[in-house]
Amino acid sequence: MALNDVEHCEACQIHEDVVKAVTDHMPDEDQLYDLAEVFKVFGDSTRIRILFVLFEAEVCVCDLEAELCVCDIAQLLNMTQSAISHQLRILKQNRLVKNRRDGKSVFYSLADSHVKTIISQGMEHIQE
Repeated sequence: MALNDVEHCEACQIHEDVVKAVTDHMPDEDQLYDLAEVFKVFGDSTRIRILFVLFEAEVCVCDLEAELCVCDIAQLLNMTQSAISHQLRILKQNRLVKNRRDGKSVFYSLADSHVKTIISQGMEHIQE
């Protein structure tokens, strides 16, 4: 796409009141970096599939604390437990999932209602 194909202002006129209002509410660079990192996590289809499986578990069970063990997730996605565990580690590091151990099993769920909202809103967006 050539630069001429992109809509842009024909004359440069800065709207100081708007620029100041936005500047006053901008987060610092570290927060914006962290936000970008979270969205990078969503950029992997395997991690999205895992999040969606955990999302659906909550919807089907009608419980924000619905959990699936690594074996269940691997079965649902037709993947190895090792591959699932690797992706779950990344999701956990980014505080998108949480886990608990029960004997020899490890159960995962979405970290909080924010993650559920992100998945729900994303699905709504692509279905429009």
